[in-house]
Amino acid sequence: MPLNRRLAAVAGALGLLAALTGCSTTVHLEPAADANDPVCADVSVLVPSAIGDLERVWTDAQATAAWGDPTVVLRCGVAVPAPSDLVCQTFSGVDWLVLDQEEERQRLVTYGRDPAIEVIIRRGEAIDFRSIIDKLSTSIQSGLSPATSTCTERLE
Repeated sequence: MPLNRRLAAVAGALGLLAALTGCSTTVHLEPAADANDPVCADVSVLVPSAIGDLERVWTDAQATAAWGDPTVVLRCGVAVPAPSDLVCQTFSGVDWLVLDQEEERQRLVTYGRDPAIEVIIRRGEAIDFRSIIDKLSTSIQSGLSPATSTCTERLE
């Protein structure tokens, strides 16, 4: 094969490779401090491949998952929250503290579980927060450590 044809074939193969790898974007996330906890490994294999219309995307950090572009992010191994006066709700058998709303995102952290799991949901999306947390809770529940405390009624 002449040199020009070989170069053209190599260039074409490299272009195809670049196009194919461009389709599988990896989301950069920071792992939580306790991401290497064995419970996080159990949870990581249980996360769903999709949440509603949001497909799972690859992440580059241990014990993390993301869906959408990312619209939803999960990180296992975050700091275990202390008792709090924040809203605490049970979704599909898992208690979650609903952290104060931020302008661009809503964060929730499992309550009474060690290690704790954080879920971040981007605000402004046409999504149902409850269905997202229900789906995640149902999916990961069997991998979580047993609850050491639970939500109680808030005193006003």
